[in-house]
Amino acid sequence: MISLNYRDARPIYEQIKNGLKRLIVTGALKEGDKLPSVRSLATELAINPNTIQKAYNELENEGYIYSVPGKGSFASGDARTDERRKEELKHRFRELAAELRYLGTSQQELMELLKEGKESSHD
Repeated sequence: MISLNYRDARPIYEQIKNGLKRLIVTGALKEGDKLPSVRSLATELAINPNTIQKAYNELENEGYIYSVPGKGSFASGDARTDERRKEELKHRFRELAAELRYLGTSQQELMELLKEGKESSHD
């Protein structure tokens, strides 16, 4: 489900958050699918439950998951339509595209990258 890289400069909670986000965006976790409990995922990954909780909290704030008290956390279907999140991602995309252009990436290469992203989201 999620693999951690302890040599990665990103914090562990961020790796977990990004791993779960990837599962939701690619459809591996569908709307309404139950996520592992904080405790069970912490045990599985052999890390502190607070680390998992932080990742879950951020995913919930971003609209990718929702919590039901006493039931757990679930994948949300609203993540793709969250306008605030969409605008934030567009801003980050523009920044990345500008940096890639500065580093010599052609417009054609950028279009190919965009096409690759579109194709992989339909798998």
